[in-house]
Amino acid sequence: MPNDPVDDEARMEKLKAALWYSIGQTVDAVAIAQDLNATPHFIGGLSEMVWAQIENVAHDLEAFAKHDGRTIIDTKDAILLGRRNEGLQKILMAKSKSAKDANKE
Repeated sequence: MPNDPVDDEARMEKLKAALWYSIGQTVDAVAIAQDLNATPHFIGGLSEMVWAQIENVAHDLEAFAKHDGRTIIDTKDAILLGRRNEGLQKILMAKSKSAKDANKE
């Protein structure tokens, strides 16, 4: 079955676990460098917040592509995502340009 809900749920749980681990490693490294403590509760809360933001971004990117009549997310969609943050939009535009230039070579 291509869209087996059990497989999708298992994949989602693996992704969440990987995100939690990665955030935990990063937080631990920063905490050690700055002589701070970070509780597992904090790391869990931060991981859930990041996961929710990832879901929002994914939904927005899909909506931008769909609005333009496409089924594939493009760099234009990522740039549009940064429309309310001028600094982020500049960074995304620069990355998009450098990727296009690299593809031309």
